[in-house]
Amino acid sequence: MVPADSLLIIAASSLVGLALLSMVFAWSWKAWLDLRRHQLDVGGGRLTGDVPAVANRIDLADLRERIKKLEAIAAGVDF
Repeated sequence: MVPADSLLIIAASSLVGLALLSMVFAWSWKAWLDLRRHQLDVGGGRLTGDVPAVANRIDLADLRERIKKLEAIAAGVDF
């Protein structure tokens, strides 16, 4: 059987290790959130350089589709 003082040392060191691991995790999480916040501030809401071009193309395609639908409605064509 393991002596009580050895169990106490193992439990205390496990608790200290868990507390240290928790503090490192919390610090890393805060740093990651700060990094993402900085990326959003600097990039104006975009995280990569080519996203606006793709987003603009998608928006343009949507607008063209809406215009075609409105023209069809104005011409009296049924979908």
